Amino acid sequence: MPASRPAMIPKAAASAADAVCIDLEDAVAPDEKPTSRANVVRALKEIDFGRRVRIVRVNGLDGPFAYRDLVEIVEAAGDRLDLVMIPKASSPRDVVFVDMLLSQIESSIRLPVRIGIEAQIETAAGYLYAREIAESSPRLEALIFGAGDYAASMRMPSAAIGERDAHDEIYPGHRWHAVMHTIVAAARANGLRCMDGPYAGYTDTAGLERACRIAQALGFDGKQCIHPAQLATVNATFSPSDAEVAKATAIVEAYDKAVSAGQGAATHDGRMIDAANVRMARTTLERQRLIPTT
Repeated sequence: MPASRPAMIPKAAASAADAVCIDLEDAVAPDEKPTSRANVVRALKEIDFGRRVRIVRVNGLDGPFAYRDLVEIVEAAGDRLDLVMIPKASSPRDVVFVDMLLSQIESSIRLPVRIGIEAQIETAAGYLYAREIAESSPRLEALIFGAGDYAASMRMPSAAIGERDAHDEIYPGHRWHAVMHTIVAAARANGLRCMDGPYAGYTDTAGLERACRIAQALGFDGKQCIHPAQLATVNATFSPSDAEVAKATAIVEAYDKAVSAGQGAATHDGRMIDAANVRMARTTLERQRLIPTT
């Protein structure tokens, strides 16, 4: 939600989203950025977000706004803030800087909680340093792919953020595979979440579903939404189906039964299952347990 449009935030806080991000970066015009910080503080203090994670995306660290974003918002409402999102994280130093500034503010105001960090990988440098970024801070909780700025950084032609276009038809493969797979691998190696970026065409349900299925197939945990109409598609795609949960449960039960009988492998539905199958099945069950009930 744009921080410059505070009337939109309560709607997001009552939606089917797992998290709400109030944006001070691209969604806010430069001359509105300083005054929009007060909107963020009021929203965090006054709106009931329920179980939804509360995130603020600050401005890029290469400009004049980010440090004031952090100081003003965390000093005024840090006890209501779960995560800070760093746009265009291009090196581990970006995360370390935000970590150190948060530590100083938290110490100064005696904040009883520790605010986490999410880093957007959306530049050429961010791609090359994804592994180092993922290892840079114990505050870091997630890596997020930003297709629009990544395309600009790489000088890749792209008609719209996250959408398939004529260039995807020409390229003999998935143009975003390398960076997306890198983000997933860096996140998994460090116990982080990995989230796919937004899909600009909020009325294009079929295109959104396809993009979600690609991201889910690569191992992403979820996807950013820019409109409430996208939530149902994203939640359905990234949540395991009843059939997937039932199959995973049966695999785990069959393997556990085989192990109890002193066997190293078992069979289910005409296929051999071993420890690797069980690890995949448990991953499905873990995804199912992570789905909020409200």
